[in-house]
Formats: sequence, C-alpha cells, structure tokens
Amino acid sequence: MKKLIKVMTISDHPGIPSGVGSQTRYVCEALIKSGKFSITSLGGAIKHPKYERQSVDGYPPELWTVLPIDGYGSPMEIRGAISTEKPDILWFMTDPRFYGWLWDMEDEIRPLMPLVYYHVWDNYPAPKYNGSFYKSTDVIASISKVTHDIVSQVAPEVENHYIPHAVNSEIFTPRKDGKVLDVRHKIVGKDQDRFIVFWNNRNARRKMPGSLLMWFKKFLDDTGAKATLVMHTDLKDVHGQPLSLLAQEMGYQREQVVFSTEKMETKELSYLYNAADVTVNISDAEGFGLATLESLSCGTPIIVNMTGGLQEQVTDGENWFGRGIMPASKALVGSQDVPYIYEDRINGEDFIRCLKELYEMSKEEREKLGAAGREHIINNYNFKTFNKRWVDLMTEVYEKRGSYENRKMYDSWEFFKL
Repeated sequence: MKKLIKVMTISDHPGIPSGVGSQTRYVCEALIKSGKFSITSLGGAIKHPKYERQSVDGYPPELWTVLPIDGYGSPMEIRGAISTEKPDILWFMTDPRFYGWLWDMEDEIRPLMPLVYYHVWDNYPAPKYNGSFYKSTDVIASISKVTHDIVSQVAPEVENHYIPHAVNSEIFTPRKDGKVLDVRHKIVGKDQDRFIVFWNNRNARRKMPGSLLMWFKKFLDDTGAKATLVMHTDLKDVHGQPLSLLAQEMGYQREQVVFSTEKMETKELSYLYNAADVTVNISDAEGFGLATLESLSCGTPIIVNMTGGLQEQVTDGENWFGRGIMPASKALVGSQDVPYIYEDRINGEDFIRCLKELYEMSKEEREKLGAAGREHIINNYNFKTFNKRWVDLMTEVYEKRGSYENRKMYDSWEFFKL
C-alpha cells in the first residue's frame, strides 16, 4: 500500500460554517481526494461537548479524523498531537495573532516537519511586527492579493504563494425553481416586489452590523423605498451587538428588517442569496469575505467596502459586479499582542448612495451585473484551480522539504557530549 503524506491541520473546526472552517474543509477534501494525503485536524474555535477523537462524515478514519482543541491549541496539546500522530507537514490557518505560541515553538517543530501557513491579513500598511512569524514558517499561502503583497514586503525571502478562497459554483448557483419564490415569500410575504438586501456575517464589531442597521434605516427614510434587510447572523454572539434591540429603538417596521439565525446547509443558504437583490459587506477589516464570493456565484451583485480581499471580488480591474465603496478614513486599533491594525472605514452617505443606485436599477440590469460576477467567480475562484494549487503545493513541500522521517531545507543544531 502506498504511503500517504500525513498532514496535521490547526484551524477552525472543519465542521463549522465559519469562513475559516469552510476553507479548512475545502483544503482537506482536496488533499484527500488526490489520493496522496491523510489528515488529522486539530479543530478549534468552538465549544466541544466532549474531547474524544471525531470522525468526519463521508471519510474513513484512516483518511481524516478531528481532535477537538480549545481555542487554536497550546504547546502542550501540539506536543501531544505531534508525538502521537507524527505528521509529515503541519498546516495552519487564520489570523497570526492566534499562533504566537506556535511560532515560539519553532525550534521544537520545524526540525521535525515543515510549517505551511494559510495566511489571513486585511490591510496596509504592512505589519512589520509579523516579520519574525513569517520567517519562522517554511511556506506561506496568502488568501488575497493584498495579503500576498504584504508578506512579500515584510519577508521577501519566505516562499509565498497566492491561493485565494474558492466557492462551489454547483451549489452556489443561480436557481430558477419555485423555492426561490418560497424563500422570498417567507421574507416579504405577498409583497414580492420588495427589494431585498442580504447580509451574511458574524455579529462582530468589525463587521459593522450596527452601522448597517443605522444606514439602512436612513436609506428607507430618505427614499421611501420598499426594501427589506435580511441579516443572517447570531444575535447572541458575545462579540456582537443586540441587533433586534437596536432595530426596535431605531424605529424599524416589521417588514423592513428580518433576522435569520438558524444554521443551514450550503444549498439552503444558496436560496437566500438567490432570493436577494443585492448582498452587502461593509466590514472595516476583511481578510477575504466568503459570503460575497458565494453571492456572486449565485448571480447576485454585491456592495462592498474596498478593503482586503473584498476589492478583488467586486471588480476584475475593468468590469464591476456591483459597487465598491472607497474608504473615507482609516482607524488604528491594536493591543499589547497586536501593536497595530489599520481598519478602513466607509461613511454612511457613500453606502446609501450605492444602495440607492442598485435599488433604482431594473431587475434586468442587476441580473446582468450578477451574471458577469458569476463568470468572474468561475474563472478565478473555482474548486478545480483551488484544489490543484493546494495538491501541487503540499506535494512540493513534502518532496523538497522532507517530513517527520527525512527533514530537508532546515538547518538545526546537534548537541553532543565531549
């Protein structure tokens, strides 16, 4: 039997519907389906009912299992997992601030196996303080052109690849069956001509849910538009705001805002995108933004803040697939662990203007924008290219840099007694 390359991943649990969780699952599935790899995922970012090894639906345990961890892991957990699993490659993903502890263990881990980091970063100026992290990694894959350029500026000597997110265009596809009308009916009742604006995001500060509610209400008051905002999110997220209370205090009518809180399968989610006339993402910091990618794949145009990976979705440099809002200002935020992150802030007037433009378009004009957007997604963010990039990269890492058994391209010291 051919030896499989053993990959250990550290990331969001691949079974949860977060952007990081979904992309982790897509990467793992691509590697397994190539017939070259097996996976052990350290699944974090959720509360686990129990901490036993978990199977993954549709995959035998010899190809893929999940080990539940708290947060994104700890030195003790990673030491135990490496000792037990003996992986050939360690792959990890999400914001670098969660992995300082891992890079601090470079002298323990990298002599045994290469580190491959799927990097999420949002904005310029380039974070020079991440330079030591980048240099403690064998290979970086960047999720957006912005991220790729930032790594190239800060650590040009580190191997750095551009591998953007992908979307399943067979699931997230334009749908013409009666269920789209059923979904619209659930949202707006018999008033099928209402304009539906969809927001699918975490209820978190940087996603700007409170500002969206405030600006959408002003749009309604200023224009008298017959429109409904659908917010698909967790109203009880501890990092978010009490959105239903905000809507009540802002004077929303029942038909003007709808909260969708139930987790749903991807196919069901695709019907929400299809039911909408436009999808919005006004986050002031966004590594990539999977929801708008899914929306365009369904043929629904988007309105986005021109920040991070969002700006490469809404335009290909010549054509536009909705509206991109240039930031009006930058804010500097940070902490003791993360000295600075620059956030791009749009203003409400620009958002309302763009929303009004989409609202005043004919249905045919919006469909034309969406159709062009879907073609853009199929050409640039498809699974076939995504899968090939990851299989080729991980195969090359294993062949060039070695593994648990025959590590190469990493200098380490051997100590001996006289």
